[in-house]
Amino acid sequence: MRIEGFEEIPFGYSGIEHIVYRKGSGPGVILMHELPGMTKECIRLANRLVEEGYCVYLPLFFGKPGEKRLFGGFIKVCISREFKVFTTGETSPIVEWLKELSRLVWKECGGPGVGVIGMCLTGNFAISLMANKEVLAPVTCQPSLPILPIGQFRKRGLAVSDKDLAEIKKQASEGRKLLGFRFTGDIACPPERFARLKNELGDSFEGIEIDSSEGNEFGIRKRAHSVLTRDFVDKEGHPTEKALKQVLGFLDEMVK
Repeated sequence: MRIEGFEEIPFGYSGIEHIVYRKGSGPGVILMHELPGMTKECIRLANRLVEEGYCVYLPLFFGKPGEKRLFGGFIKVCISREFKVFTTGETSPIVEWLKELSRLVWKECGGPGVGVIGMCLTGNFAISLMANKEVLAPVTCQPSLPILPIGQFRKRGLAVSDKDLAEIKKQASEGRKLLGFRFTGDIACPPERFARLKNELGDSFEGIEIDSSEGNEFGIRKRAHSVLTRDFVDKEGHPTEKALKQVLGFLDEMVK
């Protein structure tokens, strides 16, 4: 399960073990793949981050690198003890593993701290990781937990425990920032979720919503979901290209 140019690192903590792929030099960034798996688009994003001067760590939670399996990924996370995909106020156990990984990344790469990018299934993990002192640049893209956001309570759910949320708010009060992205028509990541983050974190949360309404200027599909991968358009001036530049600017500011 190799990725060309990446080093394979087995990493275990608290009974959880996964392969992590590493490439590049400079400040560390943890890039977490989406529910379909570590797709080619995700690997392409990792390589872009490497080109921008970062050492990228890609944890493989399930599947194989370069493979896209939405249904298989869904079944995997539903039965795994590492993920809590339906609960609104609990942090998934995998987050403790990710916190330890962030400590390793900071130890290996140095610098002011670590950047993390979570997308879809892992978007909420980036929110939780904001509680870690090593994580100075958390980015949450279309955070999609809890799955099946039906009703206001679930739509506003963050899949973060009260304990973690209290620490996140403390970090926010001390100047920590959280950057977020979603498409306006994305039912998996409803607007109420970003409204909740804004309510909890105030100006420490910058949530960018990209217009995907019918007839939008850039022809973005109504059900667009993946800002930096599947629905990313590498064209000057496109909203997703601007989003990537915002991510890079955030990382440059906070961890370079």
